[in-house]
Amino acid sequence: MAVPALTPRNTPPRSLPLREARTRLSQLVAMAELTDTVTVVTRDGDSRPVAAIVPADAARSAAQARADAGRLAEVTAGWSRRLEAQREQAGRRHAAELRAMRAALAAVWAELERRATPGDAELARLRAAHADLLAG
Repeated sequence: MAVPALTPRNTPPRSLPLREARTRLSQLVAMAELTDTVTVVTRDGDSRPVAAIVPADAARSAAQARADAGRLAEVTAGWSRRLEAQREQAGRRHAAELRAMRAALAAVWAELERRATPGDAELARLRAAHADLLAG
């Protein structure tokens, strides 16, 4: 099997009347296979397209496209459910860690209050800074 040549995908398809496409069919098929060229076939004397000669990879039926879209939707929904479950689990874990941290901080403040001398300005400054952090 031949390897397709590197051709830009944004080139417009060539257009040929049916009579000319019929006489050059082998050449047009080889061009499609080797260079990914698309040839639009028109009726003789009419510029409206009626068919196309395209590379085999590009020729997919509407049913295949719908089936692919359905499979993609199923996979996407599955990943979405997994992500939501992970988000909920992380939220619960975060809430538990936050409760443990608040309990530890409360114990630390209680111990600081117990050990500090009454009216300690440095402890009051620390408590005010802590309150600012909790408020923000």
